[in-house]
Amino acid sequence: MGKRGPAVKYVVRLSADERAQLESMIRTGREAAYRLLKARILLKADVSVEGCSWDDARIADALETSLSTVFRTRHQLVEEGLEAALDRKKRSTSPQSRIFDGEKEAQLIALACSKPPEGHARWSLRLLEKRVVELGIVEAASDSTIGRVLKKTHSNRTRAAIG
Repeated sequence: MGKRGPAVKYVVRLSADERAQLESMIRTGREAAYRLLKARILLKADVSVEGCSWDDARIADALETSLSTVFRTRHQLVEEGLEAALDRKKRSTSPQSRIFDGEKEAQLIALACSKPPEGHARWSLRLLEKRVVELGIVEAASDSTIGRVLKKTHSNRTRAAIG
């Protein structure tokens, strides 16, 4: 027993339909490479009558992948099902928190649609960047963030949009 506790063996037992689906995926080859790799892992790990029943080390060597990939794929199949095992894990949260929520976006849009400061013909992204911080809408924001927010909301006022 190591530091993580006893090793848990996730036994892969594919039904005839699942096996046919995976073999079809590999035969056509029209799936993403990571899905094809996971399909091959599951077929090699299958302990049913038609399966290979290979151990993780043999699968990892044969498919030139890591032991952890083989283990995670087995684990996902047993715990979550075939589709979860074939797909990439979805993030529950984005890697970075959003600076502009709905209310702050609305304030930014209202500011961008307002009259520009004296001495300027229009709002630039850098002017908006400075003003949202001055007004306390956000603590800090880059001009590229301002541009992405305005582009997402279709609020950028270009010559073509103004007419």
